[in-house]
Amino acid sequence: MCSIMGWCSSTADRELFQKGFDATISRGPDCSRIEDTGMGLLGFHRLAIMGLTPEGMQPFRLGTDMVVCNGEIYGFEKLRETLCDKYSFRSDSDCELLLPLYREYGTDMFAMLDAEFACIIYDSRTKEFIAARDPIGIRPLYYGFAADGSIVFASEPKNLIPICAEIRPFPPGHYYKGGEFICYNDIAHVDAVCYDSLEEICRNIREKLTAGVEKRLVADAKVGFLLSGGLDSSLVCAIAARKSDKPIRTFAIGMREDAIDLRYAREVADYIGSDHTEVIITEQDVLNALEEVIHLLGTYDITTIRASIGMYLVCKAIHEQTDIRVLLTGEISDELFGYKYTDFAPDAAAFQQEAEKRLRELHMYDVLRADRCISVNSLEARVPFGDLDFVKYVMAIDPEKKRNTYGKGKYLLRKAFEGDLLPESILWREKAAFSDAVGHSMVDDLKAYAETRYTDEELPERCAAYTHAAPFTKESLLYREIFEKYYPGQSEMVVDFWMPNKDWEGCNVNDPSARVLSNYGASGE
Repeated sequence: MCSIMGWCSSTADRELFQKGFDATISRGPDCSRIEDTGMGLLGFHRLAIMGLTPEGMQPFRLGTDMVVCNGEIYGFEKLRETLCDKYSFRSDSDCELLLPLYREYGTDMFAMLDAEFACIIYDSRTKEFIAARDPIGIRPLYYGFAADGSIVFASEPKNLIPICAEIRPFPPGHYYKGGEFICYNDIAHVDAVCYDSLEEICRNIREKLTAGVEKRLVADAKVGFLLSGGLDSSLVCAIAARKSDKPIRTFAIGMREDAIDLRYAREVADYIGSDHTEVIITEQDVLNALEEVIHLLGTYDITTIRASIGMYLVCKAIHEQTDIRVLLTGEISDELFGYKYTDFAPDAAAFQQEAEKRLRELHMYDVLRADRCISVNSLEARVPFGDLDFVKYVMAIDPEKKRNTYGKGKYLLRKAFEGDLLPESILWREKAAFSDAVGHSMVDDLKAYAETRYTDEELPERCAAYTHAAPFTKESLLYREIFEKYYPGQSEMVVDFWMPNKDWEGCNVNDPSARVLSNYGASGE
């Protein structure tokens, strides 16, 4: 990953800045630097992925302008070629071209980027700071205001806790300039519905996802893959295996007692010929990791925490036992093609509206999970299903075709990859939620542990202490109390609990797991 921070004030307290910035050194353990622009401070912790030489260290400068960026810019070589006549480049880093782009195009540059990024630019001519974040929010960015009213940006909330009283996520697809957040790309908005035929849709899905995987294989550091054995991660791994000239490295995790997905992950690994590693965990591993996971996530959301424990532990093993630096993952498919609960959408318009809501809020849930669990272990996450061209196309498909009228969820995605890429048993397997698939016992263990912490009598009173996103079970209360220990009064960084749409018949449940839905069926087998 990398970690960035910017305190936009000529009187910024360097010691306080350093204290906050040091909280995320694991995001960029290779090298750290803080620069004084004269109008404020910029900080960068480096995890070297592209352009591994010292010249790739940030902040980058162009004259007295500066930039720090946590990002991956795809196809940057072509963009750089268009700038070479006017600008000289010292490194092979993709992010070095940001200041030349800004000189040429100003804030219009952000809409030009095929990237997952968060950046802070200091413009010395206007003596102002400009910050921006990618349209999905794959790379994290938060902001708050210091005691003197100046704005402070950082990769994670823990950077801002010593400085800001109130912390908020930087809105994806926006840039900040002159005191305003300006939208440059609302990726969830559909300008025109796409009425392609089923054959055309499947061809486009296949080609665009394949391109999304292929461009994310480019790195100067070693690349690995998280493989759950579910459809999404299996597709990413299978496409990558076809594009690689040697076996890819895949990693799966599961509970010792009842890991659902380990056997499916092994089946995929054998089929695609990957160099496969299994990480086996116990109830004690889960409980030991719980507080650390909530601290690193900066959330109290039930779904996010449950799913993060397995991901954190597998990434910890990868960090400790390998020299891999980049991980490809399968996030963002569900938001586009549907969850188990979206089978209950009353009509196509409701399905599409839910997809738009989920995509806009994604940076607070699954994307946050992937970023924190991977980055805290000094790794970089890349998300092929978040490819901008792919997302834009799938969001535009006639929602009637995306609804589960086929008797099988995510039908379009499955149909698109019919053939010999994956075994039929994997391609058409029912979805199991990641936290459940690590092992039903993992969620059961967490619930049982929460039961020991509170009596039935004290639960309502302790839940009532919270006005925003109030806990409603012993498990959610436990998570909230741990969250408040590290991020006191910051619950509004997350809009609410991730839950199925309670307004839909069949979805008014008190647990986010798909296991409680009537259509879960064979998903847990």
